[in-house]
Amino acid sequence: MKIRDVMTRQVIRVDREETVAVAARTLTQHNIGILPVCDHRGKFCGLVTDRDLVTRCIAAGRDPESTCVADVMTRQVTTADPEMLTGVAAHLMGRVQVRRLPVVQNGKLCGMVSLGDLAVAPEGSLDAADALADISENVSMR
Repeated sequence: MKIRDVMTRQVIRVDREETVAVAARTLTQHNIGILPVCDHRGKFCGLVTDRDLVTRCIAAGRDPESTCVADVMTRQVTTADPEMLTGVAAHLMGRVQVRRLPVVQNGKLCGMVSLGDLAVAPEGSLDAADALADISENVSMR
């Protein structure tokens, strides 16, 4: 089974030029903790999390109404290709310690895949369980 078969295609995202305040309201409105960041052409630029907003903006004394998402987002992000096998994606998630991967094709965001998506896939539940065990094991060792 491939990522394209299980990924979420309608992804809430934020433009890199939007303010941190807009990103925070979007996270709250949709009850999520992570947003893919794209430019005005849809090119994937990175991710911004609720933690990024707090640590790189609020705690740093920046104004959320005037600070751009591009200034606080995480740029070095591991991504998946829609043609990637779900098992490969699960092992990648375990290795890089993440529960979600942006799905990018030709530089553009086309979806998101989570451990939950993999867990409900008929062929992916064991891989997802292994990935979660890897993530949890490394978290407890910190």
